[in-house]
Amino acid sequence: MSEPKVFLLPDLGEGLTEAELVNWLVAVGDEIRVDQPIAEVETAKSMVEVPSPYAGTVAVLHGEPGQTLDVGKPLISVMPVGSVGGAKTSASSPAAVAAEAYREEEKAGSGNVLIGYGTPGGHGVARRTRSPKRAAGTSVVEPVAESASGVSAAEKAADDLVLLRTRVPGKLGAVISPLVRRMARDHGVDLGELQGSGASGLIMRRDVEAVIKPAPVVARPAVVPAAPAPASDTDARTGLGISGRTAVRGVRKAVAANMSRSRSEIPEATVWVDVDATALVEMRAVLKKADPHNTPGLLAYIARFVTAGLKKFPELNTRIVTTEDAAGGTMQEIVAFDGVNLGFAAQTDRGLMVPSVRNADKLSARELDAEIRRLTAVVREGKATPAELGSGTFTLNNYGVFGVDGSAAIINHPEAGILGVGRIIDKPWVVNGELAVRKVTELTLTFDHRVCDGGTAGGFLRYVADAIENPGSVLADM
Repeated sequence: MSEPKVFLLPDLGEGLTEAELVNWLVAVGDEIRVDQPIAEVETAKSMVEVPSPYAGTVAVLHGEPGQTLDVGKPLISVMPVGSVGGAKTSASSPAAVAAEAYREEEKAGSGNVLIGYGTPGGHGVARRTRSPKRAAGTSVVEPVAESASGVSAAEKAADDLVLLRTRVPGKLGAVISPLVRRMARDHGVDLGELQGSGASGLIMRRDVEAVIKPAPVVARPAVVPAAPAPASDTDARTGLGISGRTAVRGVRKAVAANMSRSRSEIPEATVWVDVDATALVEMRAVLKKADPHNTPGLLAYIARFVTAGLKKFPELNTRIVTTEDAAGGTMQEIVAFDGVNLGFAAQTDRGLMVPSVRNADKLSARELDAEIRRLTAVVREGKATPAELGSGTFTLNNYGVFGVDGSAAIINHPEAGILGVGRIIDKPWVVNGELAVRKVTELTLTFDHRVCDGGTAGGFLRYVADAIENPGSVLADM
């Protein structure tokens, strides 16, 4: 009787470790085909449909809608086509299941790609790990021995399976196994800062071990189990009734973690300036009258000024990374970029998202406007890819749409700066010595004080402000 094939939840993004099961698209007993969508899951990055790499009959659905599932854990069990008997109620060990799944995927992969997930069938080249064929009648016993690193053959096969499923297009260095991720997480190692020593930049176990410093062993005092909290709808600290509880997960969990990391790691400073945006508003009004359907929005023009400003003040288009020095210790470096990936904050039903316009410095205001609109629609539909959400080098935040004038924004880690634009409103302004009513906005720049000082930050902010106040002359030079 054939064993069910168990499909493990793949890494749906760059190092994501969990996903929320939103909805099953199949039921137990259904006949499914290779690459048929079987479930909708939501990660901190996007909402995606997960396709099945196997064809057959659905035997077990491992999870209920609303449940958070860990990457690398069983998602669905499928009885192969033509198998005899039903699915077993008891599952094999996760390592054995992964090893079997890995062997099966060597035979025929789905070829489907899901945000970096894919099996190598048909047109790809699968890595072969089987032993050479033996002569007929020869009995061969293959021992399952522990390797020198303490990892069994089955666990190594499980690693290999997940390695196949965690490829990120254009960034093979992001391919990491669950064991490597767990080791890095337990020791506080940022995998995003590592350069993999494996083939094509693959992050290996030894890369993580190289940056782990042995910590002194401290005897822990005995822990007395806490008494279970009494079932009550009253908050013990305030004495107020509890009206509801909301789990911090998905996008909110990712935002919380990123903001906390930004505040704990980046010594930020903020500068701001009021700007007379009358000339920019009037220029756009003239253009819109001439071409009502193809005129960029004000944010696109400001984005164009920002990318030009970052070329003049490239210190703000950088990030701090920690690397290994020649003596085996660690050192920090300021990494500069040849180009600008301009992120912009977009409010969605799933929370705040920051997609980025790649190579924004090479685009015109009209091209920036089109890309901003496209990415806004993509993130609101929950279909943005990790590359679209995690590749920014500087962020532009238009919080004026919320009706506020200013904000000391938190830097989108690991970037070095974020520029905020407040609402544009009528204010009294002195023009040529006389009081007038002008369209005024506030620009706020929060920057990483490690990469530059106030002079650079102030110079960049003043450049963008001058461009808004005199858009015609600035655009003529771009």
